[in-house]
Amino acid sequence: MLTLFQTLTFHFNSLQSSTRSFSKIFLILKWHYPLIAQLIKREVLGRYRGSFLGLLWSFVNPILMLAVYTFVFSIVFEVRLDQAHTLYDDKFAFALLLFAGLIIFNLFSECVSRAPGLILANVNYVKKIIFPLEILPWVTLGSALFHAGINFLVLLVFLISTDHPIHITLVFLPIIILPFLLFIMGLSWLLASIGVFVRDIGQFIGLVLTVLLFMSAIFYPASALPESVRDYLFLNPLTFIIEQVRSVTLYGQLPDWNGLAVYYALALLTAWGGLMWFEKTRKGFADVL
Repeated sequence: MLTLFQTLTFHFNSLQSSTRSFSKIFLILKWHYPLIAQLIKREVLGRYRGSFLGLLWSFVNPILMLAVYTFVFSIVFEVRLDQAHTLYDDKFAFALLLFAGLIIFNLFSECVSRAPGLILANVNYVKKIIFPLEILPWVTLGSALFHAGINFLVLLVFLISTDHPIHITLVFLPIIILPFLLFIMGLSWLLASIGVFVRDIGQFIGLVLTVLLFMSAIFYPASALPESVRDYLFLNPLTFIIEQVRSVTLYGQLPDWNGLAVYYALALLTAWGGLMWFEKTRKGFADVL
């Protein structure tokens, strides 16, 4: 009887511990919001400090890139999408599809590529003072999200200026982006920890990101592929989000709710697993650094 009671107590305590770890994903923001906001502001402004245009570069860059995509693919190469794959049968269709996909990829790429070096770039936080290291991926995500927001704003202005409709389904965009952010955070915590012990991980991640760039339906809609290949493309965690963002932003279609439910579950598990790994390994950071 005592053994049974001890077993139940152990499982109950384990469940409580797991629940606390799950909630900590969001509680970190609540506990350290002023510090996170301050560090995000410093990082965004620091990127353009000393430049002539300053923060205006965050608007100039996406405007120039969208103009280049439109010129190269729509005018030089005269790329046209099959009507079955797009609701826009004009010269801007491919540029819009490409730019929307790259916004999502660049958000992912900036966070994941920087994650392995986050702790290495902030050694003083590990050795000299008590600092909540788990907020560093949130800071990177906040900075990347700021630039992604600017890019989306440029995309919307471009849609309006080229007489394309702004669909009411755009209101579902935050619901689509949220699980993607959780997925990014899980990977960032995991890679930030691994990067302390395995310095080569940064180089490896660069290669993985290059592969994901061309296997994420960025340069083409997933519907353009044969059905025998299309399912494998969705094994890439970027593909589903890119397609859903295009659906609500460019096509005026409702999200795939069933697919989103699965993505939410996987994203939460990834975030929880990444944070758990980070918490378990952070005690060894100071010894290695």
